[in-house]
Amino acid sequence: MVLVRSLIFDMDGVLIDSNPWHQRVWAEFCQRHGLPLTPDRVEWMYGKRNDEIVDAWFGGERSAAERLRLGHEKEALFRESLRGRVMDIAVPGLHDLLRRYDAYPVAVASNAEIENLEFVIRGLGLGQRFEAVVSGGEVQRPKPDPEVYLVAAERLGVGPGECLVFEDTANGVAAARAAGMRAVGLSTTTTDLPGAELVVEDFRSPALQQFLAAVVAPAPVAGGCRP
Repeated sequence: MVLVRSLIFDMDGVLIDSNPWHQRVWAEFCQRHGLPLTPDRVEWMYGKRNDEIVDAWFGGERSAAERLRLGHEKEALFRESLRGRVMDIAVPGLHDLLRRYDAYPVAVASNAEIENLEFVIRGLGLGQRFEAVVSGGEVQRPKPDPEVYLVAAERLGVGPGECLVFEDTANGVAAARAAGMRAVGLSTTTTDLPGAELVVEDFRSPALQQFLAAVVAPAPVAGGCRP
């Protein structure tokens, strides 16, 4: 099997444990617009892009521009709620993992809006760490379609089979596997992650360290090029 030469991260539930914050903000958004927020709706929205959520919740009666505006409204509320707090909800072990694999190219690929990605990456102090950042707005088809991950691999200059993806939703794992990539699941959102080769609580997991030691290619020599 081809060894891993790059790491790709989803954002929500992977870089940050943000689902409780999204739930609170969606509740405020729905209250503003007179929409019910039921537990089944909360469960359904994980791993979805905002235009899908708005389209479903508003009955598909809004124009594309209106769906985009409503999505922006919700995410502006999300960013404001987390201002100055992003580091507090970093998934444990993330920074150590990135330091340990600092010789490898890494990317973030998410259904989220680019403003959220930039806000979170900056809030985590990782503004210079990711060689590629791909948002949901840059692709035609959101996860579970593999497009966002294929774009990330292309920007990193590596083959899909050389990428390991970290995901927290079934949609995300399905997208990674459809792209021909390996996938590790984080149980921040759910433990039901079919297709993930390993599911761990966070990046501190000894099982994850053992897995990475087995599947990641040797680091390049000092002064050499990244794999």
